[in-house]
Formats: sequence, C-alpha cells, structure tokens
Amino acid sequence: MASITVVVKHKGNKYDVDIDESSTGEVFKYQLFSLTGVEPERQKILVKGGQLKDDTDMSKLGLKPGQVIMMLGTPGEGGGAIVRPTEKVKFVEDMTEAEAAQQQGATPAGLVNLGNTCYLNSTLQTLRAIPELQDALGEYKSGGANASHSLPSVDLATPLKRLFKDMSQTQESMPPFNFLETLRRAFPQFAERAKTGHGYAQQDAEEVWSQIVSALKPKLMVKDGRQAGEGSSGSASAPASFFDKYMGGEFSSTLECDDPAAREAGEQPTSFKESFLKLNCHIDGQTNHLTDGISNGLKEKIEKKSQVLDRDTVYTKTSRISRLPKYLTVHFVRFFWKREVQKKAKIMRKVIFPLELDVVEFCTDDLKKMLVPVRDKVREVRKDEEDIERARKRRKKNPALDDDEAESSASASAVKKKDEKKPSTSADGDVEMGETFKTDAEFEAEQASALLAAKKELHSLISPDLLKDDGANQSGLYELRGVVTHQGASADSGHYTAYVKKTGPKDPKTGKVGEEDGNWWWFNDDKVTEVTPDKIETLSGGGESHSALILLYRAIALPTAEGLTK
Repeated sequence: MASITVVVKHKGNKYDVDIDESSTGEVFKYQLFSLTGVEPERQKILVKGGQLKDDTDMSKLGLKPGQVIMMLGTPGEGGGAIVRPTEKVKFVEDMTEAEAAQQQGATPAGLVNLGNTCYLNSTLQTLRAIPELQDALGEYKSGGANASHSLPSVDLATPLKRLFKDMSQTQESMPPFNFLETLRRAFPQFAERAKTGHGYAQQDAEEVWSQIVSALKPKLMVKDGRQAGEGSSGSASAPASFFDKYMGGEFSSTLECDDPAAREAGEQPTSFKESFLKLNCHIDGQTNHLTDGISNGLKEKIEKKSQVLDRDTVYTKTSRISRLPKYLTVHFVRFFWKREVQKKAKIMRKVIFPLELDVVEFCTDDLKKMLVPVRDKVREVRKDEEDIERARKRRKKNPALDDDEAESSASASAVKKKDEKKPSTSADGDVEMGETFKTDAEFEAEQASALLAAKKELHSLISPDLLKDDGANQSGLYELRGVVTHQGASADSGHYTAYVKKTGPKDPKTGKVGEEDGNWWWFNDDKVTEVTPDKIETLSGGGESHSALILLYRAIALPTAEGLTK
C-alpha cells in the first residue's frame, strides 16, 4: 500500500511522519521513538477508537493526509532521543587481537595444562580476579621503589606480571611456562615427579596459593592510607605489602590453660594479636554451613608447656577478628593425612557456602560496634532500592503519563491514584480539609529523595578508622568472586578448576563498572565456559564431584549517591 503523511503532536512539538498503511502500530511507535526518545512501551497514542495498540492494522484506522495525532508519554530512565555515535563504530573483525580481548563480554584467556598443573591454573585464574592485584603487578619493577628491600632470591612477581598482561591481550589459551619454571625454582616441591615415573605429580591448590602469596608479599608494596594519618606529620602514605593491605586480616586472640591447677596456681590467660591471610573452615560431623566451619577454626586446642605447672598441658586458643580485609580468602580444610594409605585423603562432607557472607559475628566487640550500623543501613537501603525497582517495573507495564499532559487530557487523568480534593468551607465557616493523594511523579520524587538521604546517612555511619583504611571491609558483608574447586578423593590426584564471577561493562571514559549479569566464567585449564549462578550452588561437596576448596570473597560495594565515593 502507499504511505501517507500525518502530523504527530507531542509536548508542544509537531512531527511529520510517513506511515506505511500495511504496517502495524508497533512499527509506528518505533518511528516515534526515533523522533521523541519515548520508548514504545511508554507511549500513549490517541486514535479513533481509543489507544493505539502494537498489533493494530494501520490500514484500518482510516487516516487522512495531514491528520493530527496526539501522543502522550515521557522517556524512562536512561531514555532520550537517538543520537549519532560520537565515535566511529569498529567491527570485531577489524580489531586487533588485544582490542577484541578487551571488549565487554569477550571470553577471557584460559591456561594450558602443562602436565598436572591444573592446581596452578585454577589458582592463577582466581588471583587474577583481583583488579587491585593486577594494578599492583602492572606498576611493579624488580628492585624498584615499590618492591621490598629484603627480597627472596627468586622473583615471582615479574613472570606473573608478564603472564597477566599477555592474558589480557588475547582470547587464546596461554601456556604459563615462565611462571611455572620460576615457581619450581622457588619451591622445588612443585617439581616433584609422579610416582609412576611419567611427568610431574599433582599438587594441592591451597599449598600453591599460599606459596605464591608468601613469595609476592614482600615484593608488591603499595601506599597504605592507615599509616599516612598516624604520627605528627607527613602527608605521603607509607608503603605496605599489597597483601597486608587488601588481603590481610588481624586476630585478637587469648590463650588460656584448661587445667584448673594452672589457674589455681595463678596462671592468667594471655592476650595477643596476630595477622592472617586466610580463614580456615574446619569440617567435622556437625559442619553444615561455611559459618560453622569458620567458627570451628576460631577455637582450637594447643598442647604446650605450662611455666606454672612445669609440664605440658592443653590450652584453648580463642580468636576474634579485629580487622577485616577487602578480599577475604577462605580455605575448606578438606584434606588430611591418612596413614593407612600414606596420602592426603579428602573429607567429602557437603558444606554450604553463601554468595554473600556476613562475618560480623566473628569480630571483636570493638569492630562490631563499627560494622553493625553500616551493615544494617546497607540492608535497609537495598530493600528501599528493591521496592523502588519493583514499582518502576509495574509502572513500565502501565506507564504513567507526564503531569502536564495528564492535566490537559481527560484520558490521562486515569493514571492518577486519585484527584486531589480541595478544601471546602462548612456552614459555620470552618475550613474542611479533604484527603489528598500524590501523583506517581510526586511519589517517585519523594522516594528518590528519601533514598538519597538514606545513602548519605549510610556513609556518615562509617567509622573514621575504617574510612582511612581503604583496604578494609567497612560493613562486614562480602560477595563471592572466585572459587577454586577439586574433583576426586585425594589431593594427590583428581582435577582442579576455577570459577570467577563476570564483571560488569566498564565505561571507557569514567572507568565506572556497570551492572553485572550475575553469570560466572568456568576455567577448566584451556577451556573457558560461561555458567549461571545456580552452577556455583552445586559446588558444596558431598562426593567426589567438584567441591569448593578455596573461596575468594570481596567486600560489598556500598550503595553510592551522587557526590559520594565508594
């Protein structure tokens, strides 16, 4: 059929629109979207017979050339007129390998198994999920200002820096030859040959994780805001190990003798502080959840000599956390030495772990006082945000109209909750106030204002001590970012893989990271697959299938408001 030109009026503007009478209402709405920036689902187009629907046959409307059609509606959040891109579009096939690898959604590089090196590959992929570690490695120079002066003879930081850089510039799998060779020189245990005489032996991922961290710890030095504000002078931040700042916690512990004779003789409990780089989840017959195992690990029995009794006896060591790092490593203590078979056996028990972990209960009273107000406010703000989002989605299905248009259109008045009642005067002269109701727009504005105030209040609740410690957790809440898994019955055999949560799209201009889709990357040596969150829930153990061995948690990002920083 031939097309006709009609005039569409919207918010005081007029648009000449060519309509193909063989098309549908949905096509017409998209034409108007390109002109007005109002999304099709938010448009209300008044035609003969009522409101234009998506499946309306345009030929049945009897439109005349030059006929005026009224359109109501406003753009949603993020909406606006379609504009020409300011930068030239570059197609994937025209990109370099490095450019393609850095595109949002690009599959990250895997690591080639060099002969029973899955334990190493899974560990490296999980450590690579820490952007601050990548930044610290990027700035590292062997023997430079950011390196410790008391360095081990073998430098792991340099080959790891090179490996991570190479991985960021390709989607192909990388063979970690140089790093593996350096690791084996530093720690000969990882060069152990298999008992069969063929190739190298399988190793424990937790052991290589700990050894890599111990080797890098004195190498990677970063500025420490905690030390900058202490003392009488000096504005420059003092250097600290990257791992102490971002991954190191602190225990406040007490050691008390279990023997009543020691207490009767006057022996007092001793208190002390000690640092940690991981929490252990000890598993026994009553361990069902990660928090059960962490609690087990914070109380232990130690046999040592009592100076008062002049003999060995049992002490109870009780620890509480006095500093929480931004990145928290949790180790499931699943392997133990089985004498009858002379190898590390595996505890198969199923232990559930959460995607979001609250560790406030394991902290000292002083730290709890700082964390609890922030944690509780975070939960309150999240609930408000969820309520607002649900309401927004409901309105999207039946979009409210612009207030100005609502007042000028009889049909638009139906979207108001109720007409406002004006005050009236009674017979004795008193003013009677009628009940008033807010429009959706007014209600939305109030919600947004209240949410902004709540977010500002949240940031005001953060303790000054935690504010200046930018490597610490400020709420006591963590989100899971990485999992190292083991499949099999012992540490000397089986297979290791890693799961790393996908990051959101990064704005190239502002550097801000957008909303995540919730999916994960599964690194099975050189094979990299995208999986959904329900896959992570299957890694709790309970058999020889893949079960979590190491968890990497990151402090949750606090809700932000305009003008506030994370």
